[in-house]
Amino acid sequence: MEGKKKDLYWIKSAVLTVLQSMSGVLLGFGSFYMLVRLLTKYEFGAWTLFTATTTILEFIRNGLVQSALIKYLSGASTEERPKVISASVTISGALTILFIIINYSLAAFLSHLWKLPELLPMLMLYTLVFIFSGLLTQFQSVEQSGFKFQGIFVSTLIRQGGLFLYILIAWLGFTKLTLINLVYVQIASTFVSAIISYIFVRDRFKMAWSWQKEWMLKLFHYGKYAFGTTISAMLSNTIDQMMLGGIISAASAGAYNVAVRITNLVEIPTSSIATIVFPQSASRMASDGKEAVKYLYEKSVGAVLAILLPGLILLFFFAGYIVEIIAGQTYADTIPVLRVTVLYCLLIPYGRQFGTVLDSMGKPKLTFIIVLITGTCNALLNYLLIKKYGVMGAAWATLASNVIGFVIAQIILKRELNINLKNTWIYAFGFYPEMYSKYVKPIFSKA
Repeated sequence: MEGKKKDLYWIKSAVLTVLQSMSGVLLGFGSFYMLVRLLTKYEFGAWTLFTATTTILEFIRNGLVQSALIKYLSGASTEERPKVISASVTISGALTILFIIINYSLAAFLSHLWKLPELLPMLMLYTLVFIFSGLLTQFQSVEQSGFKFQGIFVSTLIRQGGLFLYILIAWLGFTKLTLINLVYVQIASTFVSAIISYIFVRDRFKMAWSWQKEWMLKLFHYGKYAFGTTISAMLSNTIDQMMLGGIISAASAGAYNVAVRITNLVEIPTSSIATIVFPQSASRMASDGKEAVKYLYEKSVGAVLAILLPGLILLFFFAGYIVEIIAGQTYADTIPVLRVTVLYCLLIPYGRQFGTVLDSMGKPKLTFIIVLITGTCNALLNYLLIKKYGVMGAAWATLASNVIGFVIAQIILKRELNINLKNTWIYAFGFYPEMYSKYVKPIFSKA
């Protein structure tokens, strides 16, 4: 009976989180497909650099708040939960004010650096998105800590769907698409999604309405390394595009972004399984110890690899056709970049689950150090190789830094959990037979 309950949790959670990730990626992909045709190369490059900048600010704040809140709420008593939430809201509010100030300070500088005058008003307006998304993150974290994902799915769909809908209307010719209007749509859709998310958690979102110094310190000391990890990870993921924009041009950053967008399909299974594994890993670490966490890591990486491999093989061998179909002949220079990005996509499941597992074990400091090393290598290699090889230099630099991070992470996981890389591939090759025997075959047997 207990086994059936666990299976039910994984199936239900997996369906919701995969739907969430899939809808997010597909809506983002659909928006990208239309944007590369509605915008000039210069305008698309400007939008790429704008989203890279705002994504960094969003993820920095979430890095300090989200993981710590989920971890402590997952094991908190009914009496302690309001205190944890109050402490988290206080930290998130303070960070929101800080980053609004930083955003205003950076806006003029980045606009001048990238020679993009459009960027200044866009970043100024994004302040409203930042306020609403802070609330959204709090509500979604509370829901995830309770192993529930329905509200996360609906609110995320609304936030991403609003932008897609506006671009679709412009694509159909009913309105004129402008960069500044894209930001206005982000404001509206984030506001609505925050309200919807609150409706799903209003019964569980109880605050203590008092100064929670003890819990604030607990959340901060745990979250500071996740915060550092997020900064390093986001810079590592966007530094190539930012450096291309600064060293070459906004158009080159846009061309590189085409390859990144295509391989973002990798995020569907990777982020979905990471979302499910984190609260489970934190819970099982406390109850069952390291052996259970070792199994979760090897099993989850294997599952992601099994899902990814067919798509990555197609992307590698048919890169030319895929780029032409998706972005058009204007972005033909993206084809060799796509083939390189496909190679490091194979390492993403290992890296993502490495951070998830170590954070759940209460070792975010170690995750931070590894990500910092990888990010530093990425920045240095990007600077050197972009100057020498242009856009392809960014691709090779990102591949090299991912390999370095992978090697270091596996050494640590071997020491901490006795992880066996061979097991991840055993689980990968056994994934489809297991899915068939457990879930498909019984259906046909009953029929």
